[in-house]
This record gives sequence, structure tokens and C-alpha cells, in this order.
Amino acid sequence: QVQLVESGGGLVQPGDSLRLSCAVSGRSFSSYVMGWFRQAPGKEREFVAAVRWTGSSTRYADSVKGRFTISRDNAKNTVYLQINSLKPEDTAVYSCVASSIVGFLSADYRHYDAWGRGTQVTVSS
Repeated sequence: QVQLVESGGGLVQPGDSLRLSCAVSGRSFSSYVMGWFRQAPGKEREFVAAVRWTGSSTRYADSVKGRFTISRDNAKNTVYLQINSLKPEDTAVYSCVASSIVGFLSADYRHYDAWGRGTQVTVSS
């Protein structure tokens, strides 16, 4: 079992940038797929991005391509989500996720068996 703790959310203005962090701990997770989902009030959970601990492959939802960047720091056991040019529609709870179930960069929440508590991002002027 892995533990995921997110940080970095907050109240920002449109056009601002944020970097979310996900500290990962627990049993060996070097083979896990890591990702981010978000859920806005009254909306369904939405895949945002995914990455592995090895290699350079990433995957993004079409809605965030070009503005969001997922990365990881293996030495710090941390996964990041850089969000640029924030929009009001980016307002949501952002959750870090990990999958020991699949080895590919899945966008299906059912493939992720570890979830953090989430961090709130609010974009408002």
C-alpha cells in the first residue's frame, strides 16, 4: 500500500500558475503508474494526467494539454502537476493517484487503487 499526500492548492486568479505536489510513501512503488484526477462541484471525476516513475512517457486529458505538465522527482518520491494559465473552469479538487493494477498510462479511475485526499484549487477573480 502506498500513501499519497497532496499539497500546493489554493485560491488563485485567472492566468496564474500553480504547482501541485504529491508526496509518495509506503511499499515499493517504482513500478506504479502515477496520475492526477480532478473533480469540480457537481461534475464527474475527470482524468488529468499520468506518468510512470521510469521513462519519459506522459499522458494528458485533451482539456489540459499545453497548460498542464506532470513530472516526478524520483529522489524525492514526489509527483508534480504544474498548471499554467489557470482558468475558472480548472476549479476542482485535485487528487493524486497510483496504480499497481495496470502498467500503462490509464485514464480510467478504476485502474487506480491508491488515492490521496486531494487539494482544492479555486480560480476566481
